Amino acid sequence: MDGPRPNMASELCHTISVARREKHKNLFLNYRNLNHFPIELLKDEGLQYLERLYMKRNSLTTLPENLAQKLPNLVELYLHSNNIAFVPEAIGSLVKLQSLDLSDNALEIICPDIGRLKALRHLRLTNNRLKYLPPEIGKLKELQTLDISTNHLASLPEKLHLCQSLRYLTVDRNFLCSIPRHLCQLASLNELSMAGNRLVCLPLDLGRSRELQYVYVDNNNQLKGLPSYLYNKVIGCSGCGSPVPISETKLLSFTSGPLTVHLPAEVKSIGLSTDSVLPLQELALRSLHAVLCSFLPDVSCLSHISLPRSLLELLRSPLGHCHRCSQSMFTIVYPKLFPLRETPMAGLHNQGRTTVSFVAYCCSTQCLQTFNLLS
Repeated sequence: MDGPRPNMASELCHTISVARREKHKNLFLNYRNLNHFPIELLKDEGLQYLERLYMKRNSLTTLPENLAQKLPNLVELYLHSNNIAFVPEAIGSLVKLQSLDLSDNALEIICPDIGRLKALRHLRLTNNRLKYLPPEIGKLKELQTLDISTNHLASLPEKLHLCQSLRYLTVDRNFLCSIPRHLCQLASLNELSMAGNRLVCLPLDLGRSRELQYVYVDNNNQLKGLPSYLYNKVIGCSGCGSPVPISETKLLSFTSGPLTVHLPAEVKSIGLSTDSVLPLQELALRSLHAVLCSFLPDVSCLSHISLPRSLLELLRSPLGHCHRCSQSMFTIVYPKLFPLRETPMAGLHNQGRTTVSFVAYCCSTQCLQTFNLLS
């Protein structure tokens, strides 16, 4: 069928006509068998007073270019369960939009103009075909909820950490092997769910923020190490640490007894308890970072120092902070494992049989020797 049946079309016209005449703020067009936007919605001046449009479970394939012109006061747009494969650049003109639901569609690309939705607070893109997110998503300063579960994402944009209002981030059932360490800078993040991915390691600072209280990494069977910052948080890790061979990787690994944990790719060296001095490069970066912090209110904005790009990026965003004394770390870490099954939390996870460990990342042999997760 090309659209709604005649009696349905007549009812649709009547519904929209009443909404226009009575200046409705809400319009429900769910389950209407629509495969294109109704012309009645877009003709003349459109619906200038409309704030919430519900068009769930239709057969829409795209959005009209003049949507913002005809519905300029839209605050919420719900397009769950359609066949939308493309969102036009004009979506960025919906300057008042606060909630956008495009879940259960056929999206393969999100246009960069999504970053123009300055008022957007809730974005739901679950169950699509997305392979990447544009870095412009970092411009959504008011964004509080982002759900991108069940897509084809192999990475997340580093600039996502600029969404400083973000409280709930859900990326379940994608193809992530790691997440950017910059996400640890999300000061408002309260819940992070990454279940059902291909995670091998987690950022050193994950959990350092007091605001982050809920972390779910269930069914990442190659993940065997949780940063010790996550101890005493609400965590989900069932199905992790399974005894399966890890696919070929260049990541460094740390072994303690029968336990082996892979470290993030940014870690260039693993310190030993017998080390007497730190590598010169690490000492230099720590000293430079300390000096810069004493002069600059925000080192992340650093740009005028003449250094290789990789080192400049490290100064902006250190590898992590010592789990014992909070010293910034840049190239080397001193890890210490605490098997989850030997902690009081063991009974909450797989009846104490899990092979997952908490990992304390320390900055020196002294912090390594004095750190105790359970004290």
